Amino acid sequence: MRVGVCYFPEHWPAERLGRDIERMADAGLQYVRMGEFSWSRLEPEPGELDFEWLNEAVSVIGEHGMQAVLCTPTATPPKWLVDEYPGIRQEEADGTPRHYGSRRHYCYNSEIYRRETRRITETLAAAFADDPAVAGWQTDNEYGCHGTIRCYCDDCATAFRQWLKEKYGDIETLNESWGNAFWSQELNSFAQVDPPRHTAADHHPARLLDYYRFSSDSVVEYNRLQTDLLREANDDWFVTHNFMGHFGALDAYDVSADLDFASWDSYPTGHVQERSTAATSAQLRAGDPDQIALNHDLYRSATGSPFWVMEQQPGDINWPPYSTQPGEGAMRLWAQFAAAHGADVVSYFRWRQCRMGQEQYHSGLLAPDGSPNRGYHDATQASTEFDELLCDRAEGGDGRTPRIPEANVAILHDYDNLWALEIEPNTPNFDYWEHLETYYAALQARSVTVDIVPPSTELADYDAVVAPTLYLVDDRLAERLDSYVRSGGELLVTMRSGVKDPYNKLHETQQPGPLTDLLGTEVTRFESVPERIESSVGYGGERFACHVWNDWLSPVSDSADVVGRYVGELADGEAAVVHNTVGDGSVVYVGTWPEASLADELVDDLLTRADVKTTPRLPNQVRMAQRNGLTWVTNFSSDPVTVDIGADARWLVGDESVDSYDVAVTDAAPATLSVQQQERE
Repeated sequence: MRVGVCYFPEHWPAERLGRDIERMADAGLQYVRMGEFSWSRLEPEPGELDFEWLNEAVSVIGEHGMQAVLCTPTATPPKWLVDEYPGIRQEEADGTPRHYGSRRHYCYNSEIYRRETRRITETLAAAFADDPAVAGWQTDNEYGCHGTIRCYCDDCATAFRQWLKEKYGDIETLNESWGNAFWSQELNSFAQVDPPRHTAADHHPARLLDYYRFSSDSVVEYNRLQTDLLREANDDWFVTHNFMGHFGALDAYDVSADLDFASWDSYPTGHVQERSTAATSAQLRAGDPDQIALNHDLYRSATGSPFWVMEQQPGDINWPPYSTQPGEGAMRLWAQFAAAHGADVVSYFRWRQCRMGQEQYHSGLLAPDGSPNRGYHDATQASTEFDELLCDRAEGGDGRTPRIPEANVAILHDYDNLWALEIEPNTPNFDYWEHLETYYAALQARSVTVDIVPPSTELADYDAVVAPTLYLVDDRLAERLDSYVRSGGELLVTMRSGVKDPYNKLHETQQPGPLTDLLGTEVTRFESVPERIESSVGYGGERFACHVWNDWLSPVSDSADVVGRYVGELADGEAAVVHNTVGDGSVVYVGTWPEASLADELVDDLLTRADVKTTPRLPNQVRMAQRNGLTWVTNFSSDPVTVDIGADARWLVGDESVDSYDVAVTDAAPATLSVQQQERE
């Protein structure tokens, strides 16, 4: 658990370098990330390399006992490269090139750009291969930012045809798999396949889904080019990449297979505005803890190892609709919250607020004049507290280096399902991330540690599994889930599952297709539910609101019981929730999108059946997480909370009074704590 910072020495006079790095060391920072947007400074003219400024920065960082994290500069190809090879640029679906003047304007499938990427990466890696101050590398920067995963240029067309040929073998198989008889879309050869460029009506959903897969695979291949080169230069370096929050266009599991650990960029007050039009005032000050934690757990689970927050919000930021000031202490709260969920390093973006370019209104730990900003004090406090926690674990605790939290509950998360539902949402209100978060938030409210994993993961070690909207299902997945439940697992599957096969075609059998025997029910009808139609479910003797989507269920197994029914409107009396016993375990199918209180009841019943220890439901915006025998109590609300830990426990950070946007750490287990929220007078 360490603190770092992102630094851009190329943005400041050279004589400022030594003083800047000295101040970083004085602040207790351990890692300094550099170089991700510096190609024009590293190579101002073709073949004229200038690494001296970066080498000097790395040297001074090492002299102060810190370590450098270098980045390949490929997110920003310089103007001379674009002028010499204009074909390296991405193209929009309508053929418009993405011009120079911003960032991320290159195509992953350009052979010329891959050649140039190889050249600059090899050269940089060789230059720093023997430097002990370099701890590792970040590849590129935020793959896909600004909608740049999918390109539609001629290079992508050629690569897509080859990708399809390798997948399907012959064009007849592709035609059959996609269902190209529809609208006269049958093809005679792979040469006839084009990217899904601008058309008069919607594209074929199978074609789109494969293009989304191909585009993600293109990034995976491009990233692997870089990771291989870096490891060839020095296999002691770590290699990571900084992903983004709630980002669906890129399969992070596939990319992470080539990384030592995953990183992501956390901007809580910006992300909550992106994800919600009804953010509370407290969320505008500190973000939504469940949105933040979901990404922590996703990127921790992606490699099964501690992750980094490579960019942590340092204060107010420039890109969301409103540049709200974070609550007092929020920047420290975010660092501690990340550590609780398995982060080894939290790196603030950036050291000093820039005086030029597109990010002038993005704050730093220092103001443009070098004076400390609010985030500076939070970062230094977090660094001091991490040191104290590490010393306590080494001297008075169990002596282990803090590793990842241990989870006995998993949520299945799948990019293929996400893409297929984006292609055909069937309602403007369906959002894959939001639906997943409905159940994730219910688990977090009861202090359950969760792994976010793809459906291909071995599930035997999990006591309970939540599977939100398994839209694309084949026999193999159905058999794996059946085996998990028969062996004693407790499974919760939600609406719109088993709808299509992996080629994005409807199953010949009634929904939920291959899952029917396991779930013990069929879907007789379904409907998307606009806000003007009131929808509710009776469950556990109470009535709860539901929304967005309703599957009407009909049990087909003697072991299946209806435990929830729709109330009122056209679906009145129809089954909404079905429980089925299978072998030594059981599965529940929830045919609707539940309101938060119903999701809480469903999750509570699941955890009870699985005998998973939980806490009572925590107050809104208050969360607890456990790592390495310590429990973090994090308060993202504007009201203070009081925590009772009992006589045998102790506080390591803070005490029983946890103020707004505050955090406390204890060695007591979450289930032994009592949390009471206090309203301010």
